[in-house]
Order: sequence, then structure tokens, then C-alpha cells
Amino acid sequence: MIPKPFAYIVLSALLIAHGQAATVGGTVLLTEQGIRNLGLQTVTVEEADFEATVFALGRTEAVPESRSVLSSRISGRVVESRLAIGASVSKDEKLVLIESRQPGNPSPTIWLTAPADGTVVSVATRLGAPVEPTDRLAEFADLTTLYLVATLPQAVAGRLAVGTRARVHFPVHPDQEYIATLLEPVAASGLTAAALGQGVGSGTEARDGTDLNTTGVVFTLRNPDTALRPGMSAECSIITESRKGVLSVPAAAIQGGPSNRHVYVKHPTIANAFDRVSVQTGLTSNGRVEILDGLVPGDEVVTRGSYSLGFAGSGGGPSLKEALDAAHGHEHNEDGSEKSPHAHAGGASTGEHDHDHDHDHHHDSHGIGLRELFFMASTGILAVLLVVTSLRRRSSGSADEPF
Repeated sequence: MIPKPFAYIVLSALLIAHGQAATVGGTVLLTEQGIRNLGLQTVTVEEADFEATVFALGRTEAVPESRSVLSSRISGRVVESRLAIGASVSKDEKLVLIESRQPGNPSPTIWLTAPADGTVVSVATRLGAPVEPTDRLAEFADLTTLYLVATLPQAVAGRLAVGTRARVHFPVHPDQEYIATLLEPVAASGLTAAALGQGVGSGTEARDGTDLNTTGVVFTLRNPDTALRPGMSAECSIITESRKGVLSVPAAAIQGGPSNRHVYVKHPTIANAFDRVSVQTGLTSNGRVEILDGLVPGDEVVTRGSYSLGFAGSGGGPSLKEALDAAHGHEHNEDGSEKSPHAHAGGASTGEHDHDHDHDHHHDSHGIGLRELFFMASTGILAVLLVVTSLRRRSSGSADEPF
């Protein structure tokens, strides 16, 4: 009687030999309707630059050296104001008219002018308001360059070098990407405390709530159209490593657990067929995964619908015979092998012999066929069974012999 483990091996070999290779081997065959139902989308694998990044939240700040304020040298009240938040002003431009408290008819007036070129970022006065020399009536800043203060764990910030770049996105401008350059590994004390490390979840906080395990790093950000303003929140992808000529695929294409990563690759010759291919993955960054082994440039991998392909081969699609018939333009057996010359109805003998010759050449170029593989597997299994049976008989005979 054949032991159960060997029976399972024999059954597997029989299933492979009788047309189940598409399922066992990981090839999924679908109809065109099935592809539409799954909404499959593919991308072509190419070599490109690959960036390893660290995510951080940031906040824009005006460069301290670019700030200026508007004040008055005399006491009085505002009788005219041309201030508007967000407006651009030029140096010496008239902005606020002050009426002096000194007696006179009419009372003396003086225009307060812009101290420098810039943008009005705050206004602290209004028409008719009293004015003292100590008052800050308005604040200006040159916004063509901003500081971006990003919050990072101290261990990560310590590894960054001056000149490190970051890709920055703002919720108010979701479709635009900005490039920032690291100026200081640690935030300057002149920047507002609100932009510094407000970490979450470290469990180590100062009395003011600041996370002591994080720090702010300062980037410079070009803003030529002044579309950005101080105090805007940003999402930063800080580039810690950059390499050229790296194969990578969208993260949505990767399926399986850490020990069996795989993707589905569009079959090069069989229509509506997708091969399950095991891959070795590397770094993950910006929604892409580095591929170390398993794919080559030009492969078409499934992105959208990749997860569903793992359940799509259970039925409803064409058989292996139908797929090969459509791909090669002639009939095959149910197990995918070529039909013999006598099996072709009405075919010319010369043409069929030529076909067999061509197929044999094609078959040889792809290695051992399914039937040959089946016979080889069967022979090996029988040999193992004979050895096991012989050993069992010898062991049983030895146990019966007297000492």
C-alpha cells in the first residue's frame, strides 16, 4: 500500500500533467470581461532614479533678516491707511497718514512709508486709531524665500547634512511640488516655537509640551510668486539617499507577506493571462518599492486589481487549451500539448509534419515538456517507493530473526 505522503506527491504530479499547470504554476487566465470587471491596470517596469525618504511635517516661517515693521516717530492718530494684508509694497511707498497731536490749524500730518520692499504680513492699526512711537503698526517680510522648519526625531536629524533636499507639498496647493534645501540641522532660536518639534507619542515632554526627543531642522524654500505665506503647514519627504538606474514598481503591485513577495506580470504571448512572479524587494519610498530580483525592464506588472488576481483563477476564464489555441493559431490538447498529426482533421500530411517539426523545435527551445516532466516525476517517485518498500521489508525481516 502506498503511504499517504507519496500518494499526495503522485496526485500533484497527475494534476500538473492533466492541464492544471496554469493554476499550480501561478498563471491566471481571464476573459476580457473578467479584466474589465477587475479593473486591472498595468505599468511597464523601467530603470529610473530611486529616492529613499523620511517623512516629516513642517511649517513655513519668514526669514528673520527679511522682516521689517512700520512705526511712527510722533504721537497722533491715523487719518488715512493704505495697508492691506498680502499686498506687496516698495521701499519709501506712502502707507499711513498720521495727524500729530501738536496744536495747529490744520494739525500737522506726516506720511509713514515702507521701510523696505516686501509683503504686508500683519496690520495692527486702523483708521482713527491712536498712535504712539512704541506701536508696531504693521509688519512686512520678503517672501520670495521662506524658511521651512520640519520636525524630526533627533536621531534622524543628526544624520542629515547641509544641502539635503526635500520634496514639499502644501494642502493649500495640492498639485504643486516644491523643493527645499537644508540650511541648518537644528532650528535657529529666532524662529517661532510653534514651528519647532511638537512631537507626538514619545512620552518625553517639556513643561510647555514640546517633545524633547524631536527637533526642528531648517530648510530654505524658494517662493518667487509669493504664493506661500508664513505659518502654512507642509508635508515633507526628506531625501536621505538617491540612486540611479533602480528597478521599482508601485507599492500596489506587491502582494504576499514578507517571506513570499510576488507580483502579477502580463504574459508576453497569451492574451488575458497573468503570471505570478516571485520578487525580492528592497527599500520602499514615495509609494514605490525597489525590486532586487525577479523582474526585468519591459515587464508589465499589474497595479490596480493585483490583489484580486489571487482569487480570480478559480473559474470563469478560458482553459489553458483555449488560451494557447488563440496565442499560437492552432489547436492544442487539453493539457496544453500539441496535437499529433493524426488528430488534426482534414489537415494535409505534409503541412502537418512541418507543423510537428516546427513545434518540436519550439518545444526543445523551451526545455522539457509537460508529458516528459510527468514521466520523469513518475519514474522518480516509483524509484523512491521501491527503496522505501525494500527497507521496510529488510527491517521487518531483521526483527523476526533470533539473536
